[in-house]
Amino acid sequence: MAKMWTGVTAGKTDPLADDFNSSIRFDKRMARQDITGSIAHAAMLASKGIITEAEGDALAAGLAEILEDLQTGKLTIDESCEDIHMFVEQVLTERIGETGKKLHTARSRNDQVALDLRMTLRDENDEISGLIRKLLKVLADTAEKHKESIMPGYTHLQRAQPVSFGHHLMAYAMMLLRDLERLKDCRKRTNVSPIGCCALAGTTYETDRQMEAGLLGFEGIAMNSMDGVSDRDFAVEMLSTLAILMMHLSRLSEELILWASWEFRFISLSDAYTTGSSIMPQKRNADMAELIRGKTGRVYGELMGLLTTLKGLPLAYNKDMQEDKEGVFDACDTVKMCLKVLTPMLESMQVNTGNMLLAAQKGFINATDLADYLVKKGMPFRTAYKISGQIVRHCMETGQVLETLPPESYREFSELFDDDVYAAIDLKACMEKRISEGGTSASSVGKQIALVRKEIGE
Repeated sequence: MAKMWTGVTAGKTDPLADDFNSSIRFDKRMARQDITGSIAHAAMLASKGIITEAEGDALAAGLAEILEDLQTGKLTIDESCEDIHMFVEQVLTERIGETGKKLHTARSRNDQVALDLRMTLRDENDEISGLIRKLLKVLADTAEKHKESIMPGYTHLQRAQPVSFGHHLMAYAMMLLRDLERLKDCRKRTNVSPIGCCALAGTTYETDRQMEAGLLGFEGIAMNSMDGVSDRDFAVEMLSTLAILMMHLSRLSEELILWASWEFRFISLSDAYTTGSSIMPQKRNADMAELIRGKTGRVYGELMGLLTTLKGLPLAYNKDMQEDKEGVFDACDTVKMCLKVLTPMLESMQVNTGNMLLAAQKGFINATDLADYLVKKGMPFRTAYKISGQIVRHCMETGQVLETLPPESYREFSELFDDDVYAAIDLKACMEKRISEGGTSASSVGKQIALVRKEIGE
């Protein structure tokens, strides 16, 4: 097949070099964006009189037909073509004749591929944002049911203070809200049109870049043509945003794995999202959560890969930049799959509130409240802290918990203890006393849930 760029070169590359140089295996996913961009380019050329209105109409009609045929399966992409741009232009010329060759006027593959990638990542951004909102809804709905379900909050993986399960889930919701903000901010810088920058220096034709950008939904244009064709900050930023998102999903997955273990038994994951062992019949493995945790490293690697590719490139376009797509496309696909699996996995899980409460009671996580009780009776905090620790040690040695220790035992440590100590260390009361904004009381968690619902448009 003759190369469309033959001229000073004969275009007779080695077949192995052809395969090495080709990008159509992965850039074919940008077919819709490529064709949409070309339709806008044809409209701009016609509006400026660079081609005739009839030629513009013929190009637009031919391109629309190619898109429809690809979508219906009537036309399949020929992977022997070098890239998606060459494939579309070749089919267009075959169908409408010499007019098809006019489509590439006042543009280059350099600005064309930058346009396609920006449009594709803009679409991916929107889809991923929508999936995050679905996950946030499940988190909010589950947290609503468990605003008062007591569990131990942890630091250093040691039981620390009582929190509600709803409060714990809302911590992840806040992370995801930040991910949405980052995606929105990233989209703003992605939504800048490079088309019209041409190879690197602009064009001698009197084009209307603003018109073309507007037709494609861009908010502005790249203001320097060299930067326009060589900028991949938006792809790096997308990968960075996805890496942070995956870190959050990985942390949540790790907790699900722990909570579903026999040692915790805080939750039970649906059979639909667990697997068995090939040799141990009692096993229920949280494989889906483990895979989300594992795939996080894959997205991290793709971020570092693109940063490394770009770090030594001189201006303007270099073929190295063909390496921008596979990693970012794989990262988008990975994130979408993880979100699609995690959302129903959370929605279908069973919460074992009894086990959570039992773990909270055995963890002496109301010891801080015991110290606060003495402080409110006039004892210095450090003294109260020491006495509370001594009482906890006594309970551990005698197999009791703070709630079951008799009044006379308390008074052996301090005469300030009275029967009202039990109300002060009641786990639910301890939780509800955390009334500060963002705290674990049911009213505070309710406000957090309301914030999430507002942000996702409920």
